[in-house]
Amino acid sequence: MNHNLFEGVEVFVKVVQCNSFVEAAHQLGHSPSHISKIINRLEARLGMRLLNRTTRTLALTPDGEVYFQHCVQLISDAEQTLQLLTNEENKPKGVLKISCPVAFSLDYVRPVAAEYLKKYPNVTIEWDINDRAVDIVGDGFDLALRATTRLEESSLICKRIYQCRTLVVASPNYIEQFGRPHHPRELGKHHCICYSNLKTPDRWEFTEQSGKSFIVDVRKRVNCNNGKMQAALAIDGIGITRLPEFYLEDALKTKQLEILFECYEQKPVEVYVMYPSRKHLSPKVRYFIDMLAQQLSP
Repeated sequence: MNHNLFEGVEVFVKVVQCNSFVEAAHQLGHSPSHISKIINRLEARLGMRLLNRTTRTLALTPDGEVYFQHCVQLISDAEQTLQLLTNEENKPKGVLKISCPVAFSLDYVRPVAAEYLKKYPNVTIEWDINDRAVDIVGDGFDLALRATTRLEESSLICKRIYQCRTLVVASPNYIEQFGRPHHPRELGKHHCICYSNLKTPDRWEFTEQSGKSFIVDVRKRVNCNNGKMQAALAIDGIGITRLPEFYLEDALKTKQLEILFECYEQKPVEVYVMYPSRKHLSPKVRYFIDMLAQQLSP
């Protein structure tokens, strides 16, 4: 372990914020020469120049700019952690506005939220239960949970808290009436129930045991924006559907639905908690995220 990992970090940040060795020395109660030595030792330890300085000017190098941003965040996180540990006033309070997919809310987030509300009586939850992808910043959410097989690039902070299989299923009644497809390519001849919130709801990707992937253009009988409804329609024998396993657990246990194409792998569904920024993260948000991660992560 490097015991000098944080040595000089606070001094470096103070020098940059003051844009002056003299002013930083004054605020920290040291001489300018002492501050200069600390910065020199820090640059030597890192093996890079952080500051370009002359008798009149002081400017960050490109490496210094990157290091400075991370150091500011590091100090902020340390201060917030200290406050959380030492200040009772920083316990969660206020309104926590969250958005979650329907089935995942009911079966997974609900128990966590119930425990959270019992533990922190000064928090009120405003809960949007919806399968659509909300505008977290624009709609004023503290955080949102999203289930996806492919996480798109975003400026949001994304923390994975859960993962499950993607399954293609059909009811015994449907199979009896229309037959059991043995290869995904046969889906073009079957009735399929698709998830309309996807960009291409009727294009399903599969992977052979050899590792080769292929796309199947399925025959869309129903296009639906709610996974619970998809599962219910599949149970009713309307068609074949593809869903994350968390939508299907009860129906599979009671044999209302059967898994198809188990030899063909599909991308797992990952559930992420997403929020605008780590900076100045309020206790109500931080505690809820920590509780989700602790109870839902494998």
